[in-house]
Amino acid sequence: MAEFSAKFRRMSTHGYESGRLDLPFVGISTFGKRPYVSDWAAIRADVAVLGAPFDGGTQWRPGARFGPRAVREASTLFSFGHAGAYDHEDDRTYLGGDVRIVDMGDADIVHTDTMRSHANIETGVRAALAAGALPVVIGGDHSVNIPCINAFDGAGDFHILQIDAHLDFVDERHGVRFGHGNPMRRAAEKPYVSGLTQVGIRNVSSTAREGYEAAREMGSDILSVRQARLIGLRDVAARIPAGAPVYVTLDIDAFCPSIAPGTGTPSHGGFLYYEVLELLQEVARNHPVIGIDLVEVAPDYDPTGSTAILAAQILLNFLGFIFDAKSR
Repeated sequence: MAEFSAKFRRMSTHGYESGRLDLPFVGISTFGKRPYVSDWAAIRADVAVLGAPFDGGTQWRPGARFGPRAVREASTLFSFGHAGAYDHEDDRTYLGGDVRIVDMGDADIVHTDTMRSHANIETGVRAALAAGALPVVIGGDHSVNIPCINAFDGAGDFHILQIDAHLDFVDERHGVRFGHGNPMRRAAEKPYVSGLTQVGIRNVSSTAREGYEAAREMGSDILSVRQARLIGLRDVAARIPAGAPVYVTLDIDAFCPSIAPGTGTPSHGGFLYYEVLELLQEVARNHPVIGIDLVEVAPDYDPTGSTAILAAQILLNFLGFIFDAKSR
């Protein structure tokens, strides 16, 4: 035993074998294996990741409450306890050690109580903003976007990019105003939301014709997947007002369910991975990104785990693009 301990000490003092190997399946699953900060008044970071495990706004299959946990676990696949990821296509190293990312844990969810749960999510986003960090919220159903946007009431005017299969522009249905079919309508009502670009909208949707008409009247630019492909993803990004700060809300059902089946309301004909990635990279190059939420990952509908892996991969790459653009 003593001989083994001495050998381990010798190994641990040389090069890359110093410290822990910290493989993806080892340890606590924080986002990207980054530090956990339980005291929201003590955040010192460039990015603060908040889980919003609320799916009480869901109209069909529940399960997105387990999305934050699944995406965090999936994110460890790309994180061996060290920073930096070299991309040979771009010849860039993204998310180097200078980008400080912390995990805030989850907002407290009060079962059956939408307003209290949303209020707790809003408190978390406000804490991230107060710390000067970019808030990244992992849902949860798309209703969690409502408290996220509420938290930006002092941030000045900004544009919203929604990547989604569904318009989510219902005003009120049977008294429901804060479910996952309402968030873009609630956002458009905010005086500080200057407009919306809604991309990927398709097929039998969550919003009737009058909802589309109201969305356009309130400043929305709506594109289906086929329209976006015809125009080209760079030109889609160019439709966002030049230089406008952008908040990005990404529903995982924007992707084709052939690659993202783990969601409550899958819709065939969706985007493929590189289409969304290229759109986000173009947005990051030309706009300050002020906030992100990624919603509707429901892991129980995907036993392969690939939907959560897709979500984690998109978030990590997008963060890399954002901070690379800031450094240029």
